Amino acid sequence: MVAGSFYPKNPGELTKALAELFSQAEKIPMAGRPIMLVAPHAGYMYSGLTAASAYKQLSGYDFDTVVVIAPSHTVFFQGASVYDGEAYETPLGPVPIDIELSRKIGNLNPSIYLSNKGHTGGGIRGEHSLEVHLPFLQHILGKFNLVAIVMGEQEESLIRVLGEVLASALAGTSSLIVASTDLSHFYSSKEAGRLDNSIKEAVADYNPDKLLRVLSTGKGEACGGGPVAAAMFAAKRLGGDSIKITRYSTSGDVTGDFNEVVGYLAAVVTTTKEAPKRNDLMGARPARDPNILTDEDKQYLLRLARDTIEAKLHEREITVTPPDYRILKEPRGAFVTLKIDGELRGCIGMVRAAKPLYETVMEMAISAAFEDPRFVPLTEKELDKIDIEISVLTPLIRMRDPEELEIGKDGLMIRLDMHSGLLLPQVAAEHGWNRTTFLEQTCLKAGLPKSSYKEKHAEIYKFSAEVF
Repeated sequence: MVAGSFYPKNPGELTKALAELFSQAEKIPMAGRPIMLVAPHAGYMYSGLTAASAYKQLSGYDFDTVVVIAPSHTVFFQGASVYDGEAYETPLGPVPIDIELSRKIGNLNPSIYLSNKGHTGGGIRGEHSLEVHLPFLQHILGKFNLVAIVMGEQEESLIRVLGEVLASALAGTSSLIVASTDLSHFYSSKEAGRLDNSIKEAVADYNPDKLLRVLSTGKGEACGGGPVAAAMFAAKRLGGDSIKITRYSTSGDVTGDFNEVVGYLAAVVTTTKEAPKRNDLMGARPARDPNILTDEDKQYLLRLARDTIEAKLHEREITVTPPDYRILKEPRGAFVTLKIDGELRGCIGMVRAAKPLYETVMEMAISAAFEDPRFVPLTEKELDKIDIEISVLTPLIRMRDPEELEIGKDGLMIRLDMHSGLLLPQVAAEHGWNRTTFLEQTCLKAGLPKSSYKEKHAEIYKFSAEVF
């Protein structure tokens, strides 16, 4: 625990401090019920009032589960760690972990996993940027279950994946997402204001893409920029209608020293959607997991690919009604592979999640059949002979160490200078390659010397694929 340093360790003193902060915070009229908030994580003396300005807006609402997303300050690790323990502890008592929901979130994507990394264990103190929020929640909500997530890195691909995973896992639940961040650190008040204003504008615009651009260009700084962007991506998918900044401050407002300040921001996202009925929540499961392709989905995509190729061969338009299920309409990368008697006849794909999955499959089917430069265009005589294989991709995850690559599970993309090459997960397994051979062959696919993956500036990405 960080009690005694970031906030009072004595339960009575902590309760008194929280009560005083909440009494100073204003309850602001909002258009709907809160589903997400941004709050700072410095010591209560410095950022407590700003945090309370967001948490005050939760008064009168109930949530079965609160998901807190925080950046790691104590240890670097890849991906995002969903706490796998039974509870977090504060002087106000234990905060039980929502085990079932944590497992669900930790199993939807390999870059987000159950672990105590960045939480506790290993002799490292708990992550203060997560823990400091819990007493605020305990004070204003009373009892609730927790999903605790620490981001060990803040690559854009991970941020987007985390947003997607949370939106899928929290759909239909009575949940709140808390994004933990401070803003610029140790600039003059004037310079901090300039940097922080860029972050404030992106948040006020409710635009996670804009926030990522501000962070990547250095126009603004936020140690928890990744958690904020991921939370906003999820909130938008969950029906968040609007956002309101509740307070901005700096440490100079407390210390009177404006030469080196730290910035703090609080904001609340609300939705006008009706809250799910509480008796339908706990233990309930949706009719289908919105993040998993069913057999019916797969058959739909395979028929769509074949119908699209056939329509192109016969030079006729194909009209498709958008499918009912969300996963088919989500932006996903995908490859379409054509084979005849087991021999490759065409393979083209889109790595980036730029279009709805069903549209991606249609475009890649045409490209594989008629635009693969390695083959002549498919003929009508071949149509009945082709076998169609579709690979639906997860977003790319940057690897720092090639040893992370798992043969049979991970696909691979390597970039260096103006070259890039990609091989699907099944390629290594089909050829019986080991990790080194897979890396070398991907370099050769990119038109690079086979040892190029060892170069300092080489970018190595992994991804997984559902193949059918």
